[in-house]
Amino acid sequence: VQLQASGGGLVQAGGSLRLSCAASGRSFRNSVMGWFRQAPGKEREFVAAIWRNGVNTYYADSVKGRFTISRDNAENTMYLQMNGLRPEDTAVYYCALDFTLILSSIRMSRQYEYWGQGTLVTVSS
Repeated sequence: VQLQASGGGLVQAGGSLRLSCAASGRSFRNSVMGWFRQAPGKEREFVAAIWRNGVNTYYADSVKGRFTISRDNAENTMYLQMNGLRPEDTAVYYCALDFTLILSSIRMSRQYEYWGQGTLVTVSS
């Protein structure tokens, strides 16, 4: 499975961006997918995840109410709509996928087998 993240860029505080993660090599229909981010000098942290059914979603408290994760199984693509961006959202955003993940591990980056290359989001104040 190959993941390609895109959509990052420079935006002013309060603005919006939409990240995309395209999967190839295998259908991701039965996978759990997630977004993580890593700011300079910090550890990679969980942002959001979407369950196999494409309905159940999970968010970090820091982004709840501002970010929305979704997936299009027909297009093998996952999205992260980011609204109300803040300077502290500045980071490299990574998409990840796993086929055997259990719910209790959904926020754990080390439990995801496949990773995209990352896309940089910079929010200016």
